[in-house]
Amino acid sequence: MLSMELWRRFPHRLLLIRSFVDARIKWVRDPYLDIAVEREKNLKEILSLKNQILSSPSKSLPLSSLSPLKSHFNLPTSTSKLFQNYPSIFFPFQPSPSLPLHVKLTPQAMTLHKEELAIHNSPPHRNDVVNRLAKLLMLTKAGRLPLHILDKFKFDLGLPTNYITFLLSDCPDYFQICEYKNPSDGKETLFLELISWRNELAISEMEKRASFSDSVKLKKGLPLRFSMKLPNGFDLEKKVKNWVDTWQDLPYISPYENSFHLGPNSDQAEKWTVAVLHELLWLLVSKKTEGKNVFCLGEYLGFENRFKKAVMHFPGIFYVSNKIRTQTVVLKEAYRKDFLMEKHPLMGMRFRYIHLMNKSEKFRKRDGVPVFRRKRKVMSNADKGEVIKEDKNVEENKDLNLLSGSGSKDGF
Repeated sequence: MLSMELWRRFPHRLLLIRSFVDARIKWVRDPYLDIAVEREKNLKEILSLKNQILSSPSKSLPLSSLSPLKSHFNLPTSTSKLFQNYPSIFFPFQPSPSLPLHVKLTPQAMTLHKEELAIHNSPPHRNDVVNRLAKLLMLTKAGRLPLHILDKFKFDLGLPTNYITFLLSDCPDYFQICEYKNPSDGKETLFLELISWRNELAISEMEKRASFSDSVKLKKGLPLRFSMKLPNGFDLEKKVKNWVDTWQDLPYISPYENSFHLGPNSDQAEKWTVAVLHELLWLLVSKKTEGKNVFCLGEYLGFENRFKKAVMHFPGIFYVSNKIRTQTVVLKEAYRKDFLMEKHPLMGMRFRYIHLMNKSEKFRKRDGVPVFRRKRKVMSNADKGEVIKEDKNVEENKDLNLLSGSGSKDGF
C-alpha cells in the first residue's frame, strides 16, 4: 500500500506524478465479447425501422417513403433489401391495386413490440430511466448535455422513442430543455438539463459495491481496485504488471467529483478518467456502446483523448470489438464469456427480437408455406442471449484503427 502512504504524506505530489512505463500493451481479440457484439447485428436498425413504421396512424408505410431513410438510420443495405432479409419482422403488402407497396410488422413482431411497450410504460422502468439519465447528466459536472450527443446514447440507455416528452411531462422537477449559444460558432444548441443535483444518486457502481462489503467502509480516498479480466493466454510484461498493481492502489476518486485540477498526465488523473468511463458504461443497459459515442462524449466533457488512452492502457477493464461495421467499447467485467451477467428487462426483449430476426435470415416460402433455415443454432432460451457458436482461439487484434494515432506518448 505504498501509494496510500505517499498519498497521506505528499497528496499534492500525486496530482502530477506520471509513472506509466514505456512498454507496448498488445491488444488481443476476445472471441466471446465479439460474439456478444455481433449478436446484435442490424438490431438497432431493425428497431428504428419498426418504430418508424408504427409512428404512422395506419401502422404501415409505403415502401417508397422508407427508402430515403437508409442514411438516416445507417442501414447496411437498402430498406427493400432489409425487408427481404427479415420477413419474420416485416410484411410487405398492397392495400389496393391503385396504391403502392406498403410495409407493416408481422404479428410476431407486433407481439414483441407490445411487450416492449409495456416495459417502457411500467413505473419501475420509468423510474430506472430517470435515475440513469440523471446520473449521466451528473457525470458532465454542469448537469446538462446537448440533445445531439444524448441521442447517440439513446439506444444504449434504453430510452423510449419519445423520451423528451416523457421526461418533461413526468419529471418537470428534474429535467428541462434549455438553449445555449455555442461560443465558437454562435449557434444555438438545445440541451437536456438536470434542474438540481441529486446527492442520493452521486454514488458510483464501484462505491456501491464497496459499501456492501463487510471489510470496507465507504469513504473518500479508498484504493478501490477495478476488476481486471485479461483474455486467456494474455500476459502483461512484468514492469507493466507492477505498474498496474501500484496504479490500482491509488485513491479512487468518484466520477461524480470534478477532478480536472489533477495534472492531466498523472496516474491519479488516469485512474479518475477510468472511473468516469467505467461508470458511463455501467449506466448503459448492455454495458457497451460504439467507440465514436464514447470519444465524442469524452471530448465534449473536456477529456480530449484521455478516454482513448484509458481504453488502450487497460485491456483488462475495457475491450474494443471491430464487429458489425463499427468499433464497440465493452465493459469486460459485465460479461461472463459472451453472456451479460446483469440482465436489464429491455435486454431480454432485445434478445427475443434477435431470436425472431435469426429465424428469418434464411426464410423463404415454398408452396405458400413458410420455411425457416437457420444460419446458426439459436438456443431455445434466446431471451437470455445465449447463442451456440463454435469456440475460437484468442488472437491478436491488428485492426484497431480507431485507437491508433491517438497521440499517446506512452509507448502505444
